Amino acid sequence: MPAVVPPDPNTVHPMPGQPRVALLRPLITSPLIEVGEFSYYDDPDDPTAFETRNVLYHYGPEKLVIGRFCALGEGVRFIMNGANHRMDGPSTFPFPIMGGSWAEHFDLITGLPGRGDTVVGNDVWLGYRAMVMPGARIGHGAIIASGSVVVDDVPDYGIVGGNPARLIRRRYSDADIDRLLALAWWDWPLQHITEHIPAIMSGDIGDLETAAPTTPR
Repeated sequence: MPAVVPPDPNTVHPMPGQPRVALLRPLITSPLIEVGEFSYYDDPDDPTAFETRNVLYHYGPEKLVIGRFCALGEGVRFIMNGANHRMDGPSTFPFPIMGGSWAEHFDLITGLPGRGDTVVGNDVWLGYRAMVMPGARIGHGAIIASGSVVVDDVPDYGIVGGNPARLIRRRYSDADIDRLLALAWWDWPLQHITEHIPAIMSGDIGDLETAAPTTPR
């Protein structure tokens, strides 16, 4: 029987002949971005430019955190807190960034309230040109429909769509979601995942429970 060999999570282009698909973890340089193993971005232009083209207004200190095994379709964008403008006065225009004497009022645009880190769980599928707004938290196993604008948190295994994105349904019952979260297959050792791909991709929850490691992860 041939050996079961996991793929290399540090390979930038995992699909031979398909440079449009890139694993993100090996590409990230910013300390404000964290991406788990095997999460990928698909873009026919240049998926390796994800950090600068798809994460916008990222001036810190808020982080973007993406879990393992996430699939990001072409044009997915994350709008970070640096895009915020003041809304408590007559004008939202950021005068101080234009320079001149206006720069003397830079304190008026610093320290704007933020919503905290933007967090994407594990095994999340973000469709074509989905947009995630600052501070949104997307649960494990969620699906974000193409063109959606995510402004609020998305529950575990929720399917959302629209602008603003609304919950369409959850993929499983509450009890089954609890079972799936307890299994947390994305945290299994890579070799064990490799040996149980059919159960993870097409089995039911019972199959996944049967396949779960018997020793602590």
